[in-house]
Formats: sequence, structure tokens, C-alpha cells
Amino acid sequence: MEKIIAEQLLSIGAVFLRPEQPFTWASGIKSPIYCDNRLILSAPGARTIVEQAIADTVKAEFPQAESLMGTSTAGIAHAAIAASILGLPMGYVRGEAKTHGRNNKIEGRLEKGMKVVVIEDLVSTGGSALEVVEALREAGADVLGIVSIFTYGMKKGLDRFAQAGVVNHSLSNLDVLVDVAVEKGLIAPQWKDRILKFRNNPSDESWIR
Repeated sequence: MEKIIAEQLLSIGAVFLRPEQPFTWASGIKSPIYCDNRLILSAPGARTIVEQAIADTVKAEFPQAESLMGTSTAGIAHAAIAASILGLPMGYVRGEAKTHGRNNKIEGRLEKGMKVVVIEDLVSTGGSALEVVEALREAGADVLGIVSIFTYGMKKGLDRFAQAGVVNHSLSNLDVLVDVAVEKGLIAPQWKDRILKFRNNPSDESWIR
């Protein structure tokens, strides 16, 4: 599955590798990779494969799940489609509570003790997904874990999940994606170790040289 998903993400440009001309993140960090999994929604073939994989992963890893909760905004559509496949309720967690109406931060019905799985599109340092987990826990939900489409596998994210007692199952990851990119001739073989070096220490730009 990891290889199939990586192939799909590369084929539609949802994950793009450009080590010779690094992207610049909002933080100023130079990166050989750019990820925009929202493009999955615009590619019906890839979308069918990804959403079924999310549903299959939820069923396999969290069979007791009673609801899916998407991260705002990228995880919402994926949670909705996967929940439809599984016949489960879904909702999502806002970045901030509304300032009108019922001032909701969590949208969709959530009862205390409900067993939920968070659906996320991309995991880097894990901050946004863990904010959603915390909001759900504060509301009384039993958060079983996270299913994400892609993860960089950064140490900071892994450490954060471990400290919060949260398990994340990603459909694919940077290690597999780099192997596929080399196999398909999208990047030169010598870039593999440099890209993984970036992943292991994003603030160290020595991978560029």
C-alpha cells in the first residue's frame, strides 16, 4: 500500500521533489519536498485509491471506531469520504471556535466516551493533528489514534506523538516515496540520502551542498 500511495501522490503532483531548487517553507527552512494532498480531491483515480486506503486502515487498525474526525481544513473532505465508505458518522475540529452561534470548535455530533479516529492529510511535526486530538479529548472523546495520508517521519513529530500517547498510521511516508522517485527516474539516486538527511534535521542546510 505504501508504494501504491506514493506512486499516486507523485503522479498527480501532490508530493513534488525538487532537491536542485529547494522550496522555502513559511518558517524559512529550505526543503527538497513540497506536499499538497488537497490535489488528491481533484484526481478521481487517485482519490478512489487513497480514500479506500484510509477506510481500510481505519477498519484494520481501529475496528472499534465510532466516528471519524477531520482536521481543519485539509482533513475534512478525506474524513467525509472515508466515513461514507465505512458507514460511520464524521465531524471536524475547527482551528478556532466560532465567534457566533453556539461557538463550536468541534462540528458534528460528539458524545462523551465516543471512540473516534482523527483523519489528517499530512504529518510533519505533528502539531496540528495533536491540537485536534487535545480538543477532542477535552470534549470527552476517546481518541483511538490518527490515520494520515503521508508523513515525513520527522523525529519531532514522532516524539510528540509518543509523549501524547497517540498512534499515527500513515498510508505512505518519505522513505518509500524517495525510493519510488528514484525508481521512476524523478530524482537522481544520489539525492536519496540528502533528502532523508533533510528530514532528519530540517534546519541543517548541509544537505543542499
